[in-house]
Parts: sequence; structure tokens; C-alpha cells
Amino acid sequence: MTISTEYKQRRKQLMTKIGNGTAIFRSAPMAVMHNDVEYAYRQDSDFFYLTGFNEPEAVAVIAPHHEKHKFVLFVQPKDQAKETWTGYRAGVEIAKEKYGADAAFSINELNKKLPEYLKGADKIYYRLGRDRHFNETILRHWQNLMRVHPKTGTGPIAIQDAGTVLHPMRLLKSTAELEQMRKAADIAVDAHNHAMKFAQVGQFEYQIQAEMEYIFSRHGATPAYPSIVASGANSCILHYIENNRQMQENDLLLIDAGAAYNYYNSDITRTFPISGKFTPEQKVIYELVLRAQQAAISEVKPGNPYKQFHDTAVRVLVEGLIDLKLLKGNIDEIIEKEKYKHLYMHRTGHWLGLDVHDVGVYQWGENPQNLQPGQVLTVEPGIYIGPNIKSVEGQPEVYDRWRGIGVRIEDDVLVTAEGNEVLTAGVPKLVEELEN
Repeated sequence: MTISTEYKQRRKQLMTKIGNGTAIFRSAPMAVMHNDVEYAYRQDSDFFYLTGFNEPEAVAVIAPHHEKHKFVLFVQPKDQAKETWTGYRAGVEIAKEKYGADAAFSINELNKKLPEYLKGADKIYYRLGRDRHFNETILRHWQNLMRVHPKTGTGPIAIQDAGTVLHPMRLLKSTAELEQMRKAADIAVDAHNHAMKFAQVGQFEYQIQAEMEYIFSRHGATPAYPSIVASGANSCILHYIENNRQMQENDLLLIDAGAAYNYYNSDITRTFPISGKFTPEQKVIYELVLRAQQAAISEVKPGNPYKQFHDTAVRVLVEGLIDLKLLKGNIDEIIEKEKYKHLYMHRTGHWLGLDVHDVGVYQWGENPQNLQPGQVLTVEPGIYIGPNIKSVEGQPEVYDRWRGIGVRIEDDVLVTAEGNEVLTAGVPKLVEELEN
């Protein structure tokens, strides 16, 4: 299947879901780094999922009820002077030919043309975003149509978040998407393996980051998110990104870094001893987190509630922390009242795909989201015993020998018909593989 066919099938599936509605998707804006310097452009994930179009100032309209134009693109027109400064544009003609639109227009014609694709709809599917001006544009068109609704009896009488119909589609990855995700995983695996060999006492965290991101770039990928290279007590900071500490003897190094390839992401965390050997305290914490992760991964299979792998990880962690006298009390009560949260404060995973924290519902009220083949998620338990951790009422005092130990182990896991596939299994995580 070609990439263009893939996008066409996605649009066709969306059309089936929205029936007589009209769906509108806005491209991501250009983001300013500082003053007038812009970040590299990254398209809105919903927009890209349906079109593959990678330019700002664009709007996609899906109107299955329209007689001729069921997929319409509004894009920036060709402008040689501007393109000299900011890069080539597809323009109207190429937008239609290359991206399969039934019609394409200049973005400057949006207000004039959009009512044609709304008046025959019974509902507008649009996700209110950060672009307030565009939100107001859509609402204004809707209000104008509502004013004439009493006379005509036609037109959209409601607005529904487009994500409610599109995001369940994105949650189930196609064969083509999984090819991109495997590539993103493989690139990140190479980078992590290199980092484990390269890292040594005396280096700075940013040197490890540079080595990894060089490998990303060499393979046509970019960092999926700001890379976390956290040594010593920095490993207890969940989203540490300064990466400027010089690594010391007996440090643990926690690296949370993933690659983005053709918009699809990987997300891997490994924790290992810089000196080549865990201290006794580091080892026992590491082995506990590893047991929790292995138990959690075994629960990733079709039909299991999404939360089951998290609950499994928590129980293993709590049991182990009680054995180590870092927690005390009844296991069920500790879990129910979350008395472990000063040592493990986050969930055990998230959906993964076009976004690192990808779209998709985790729970439908009291009803769980059950795992299905084609879903990809992370499994990432951890224990974080910060150097300044405070005693929690009713729980044991944390002695100095434990302080400053932070461990997280994370893999990307695909739900398959038979169970699961760990896409990032190529990075070592057994103690005997990490010590030398």
C-alpha cells in the first residue's frame, strides 16, 4: 500500500464515521523560539494523519455529503519572494495533485468557500484549539448558518470535538504506521546501546545526549522529546532536561530518550551504573523495578483492561518496598490510599504513536479501555528516592543509604493478537548485561 493510499483510506474511514457531517482540521502554527527565530516546523498530528501535508497556514475539510468535493485543502499560494526566505510551498495545484484533494484553494479564500461545505452538513466536527482566532472563525460560520436554520431547516445544529471520532482511529496502528514505529524504535535502540558503551565517569551528561542525538540525525530522525540524561540524584527528577552535570563514580545514569521518525515516536528509558557495577542499594532497587516492569509487560495482551499492567507494576513495587522496609503496612491499604506515591508518583505507561503521549481514551467512566491488537503503549515503572525526600506520616524514615537513587525502565510495547511484542527489546536491561 502506498502512503497516499493510506491517507485516502483514513479519510474514507473518517467519512463513514461522520456521516452527513463536515470535519475541519487546522494545521499547526509556526512556533517562535525567541524574537523572530522560529522552531523547525512540526505539523499538527491529526492534520498530518489525514493528509500527509506538512506546511503551516492550511486547513483540511472533510465533507462526505458534498456532491463533488469530499476532501478539500486550503493552503498557502505560491509566492516566489516569500519562498526564497522560508522554503518552497506546494501551492494550490500541487496540493490537489500530490495530496489527493478533490479541490484546493488559497487559504485566503477560506471564509468565502467554507460555507459551501458546511451548509449541507448536520454537524460540524472541529476541535477547539489554541488558535483562538481560528476558533472564532469556525464559530462565526456556525452561528451564521444557525441564524438561517429556522427558515431552511438545514445546516449544522451542533459542533462536536473531531477527536472523539478521529482519535479512536489513531489508537489502532496500521501496518504502515507500525513500520515507521519500528524504525523509530530501532534508531533509539542504536542510540541507547551506543550511550551505554560511551558513558564513563568524568563525562558530562550533555556529552551523552550529543552522542545519542547524533545517531538520531544520522538516521534521519529527531529527538521525540527533550532527552533526559540524568546522573546521580538527577535521576530522581522525572523530567530533568538540564543535562549539565559531570558524572561521578558510583553514579546511576538514567537516560530517557526516543527518536521521532517520519512523525512516529519511540520512547525508551534505561538506568545503568556508570562505573560498571551497581552498589548494593542501587542493585536491589533496580532489580525491583525490573521485576515490576516484566510483570507489567506480561499483562499487555488483548482483552486486558488498560489499567491492569499499571496495577500489576504497583503491587510488585509495593511488595518489594515493604520487604526493603521503605514502606510498611497492609499491601492493599497502601495501594488503595496511594501511600507509595512519595516513591513512585506516575502511571506505568501511556499510548504512543504520532504523539509521544498519544491520543486515545484510557477509561470510559467506570468502564476500562480494553487492550486491542494494533495499540502501542509504553511500560515504564520506576522508583525515585530523592536526596531531600521527606518522611511520610505512618511510613518508615528513609535512611541516607537509599537517598539519591532513581531508577526507571521503559519499553515500547505493541499489543498483538497473541499477546505483545516489545519493540525496544534490543536495549539490555538485565543486571548481568549492565555490569562489567
